[in-house]
Order: sequence, then C-alpha cells, then structure tokens
Amino acid sequence: MPWLFKSEPDTWSWDQQVSRGSAGEEWHGIRNYQARNNMRSMKVGELGFFYHSNIGKEIVGIVEVSRESAPDSTTDDPRWDCVCLRAVRALVKPVSLEVCKTAPGLEKMVLVNNSRLSVQPVTDDEWRIICTLGGISS
Repeated sequence: MPWLFKSEPDTWSWDQQVSRGSAGEEWHGIRNYQARNNMRSMKVGELGFFYHSNIGKEIVGIVEVSRESAPDSTTDDPRWDCVCLRAVRALVKPVSLEVCKTAPGLEKMVLVNNSRLSVQPVTDDEWRIICTLGGISS
C-alpha cells in the first residue's frame, strides 16, 4: 500500500530527506494515534509521497520505508513509535494540494478530505494519478 508523509519544509524538507541517503531518517515526532497506527502497519519497501505542508502545500517526492515501526527515539513514552524513510526520487513537477482538489479521481483522497493527518494511506489509483501529474511513471 502506498502512503503520504507530511512535513513542514522549514522543519524537515525534501532536501534534508534526500541528504540522508540510503540510510534514511526516522519519521519521528508523530503524536497522533491514527498516524502512528498507519506507520505500525507499514512494511519495508512500501512507497510514499513526501508532502510539504504549510509552505508550498505540494507533493514533492517519493520515499520508501527502510525500517518498520520501532520506538520513537525522541520520547521515552512507549506509546509512540515510527518508521524510517529514505528518499527514492523527486517528482519532475510538484503536485499542489489545489491540483489534488480538482483532479478527477482524487475526490476521495485523504489529503483532500483530511489534510491534517500527517501519515495517511493512498490508494493505488491515487498513486498512479499523482505520479502522472508529477511527471513520472508509476
């Protein structure tokens, strides 16, 4: 299953994600149960979109789960854990939230209907549409 990961670019940007190379980076700091549960269901090798929230509001790249869910290193609270992600590739053309809201086939996308959820599922059809809009083959 594909996913979407949201990050404020002034906190953690696509360029910072890319700079981590194949080792990737822990997707830490998530304090929402639904987002955490989404990460707990992820498997190594699953792909996701990297979305710049607040500034830009656009999907800018594709990441891959490089480690399954484990305790979040930024807290001692055992309720919170996270996956590790590595950058796979940038989209040729970023896909804005506004485009997602008007593109046929994306009407039910979680990003369009619940844009506050920081880690969210993406359907296979939504994945193909976003990849096409972003100038890459899925």
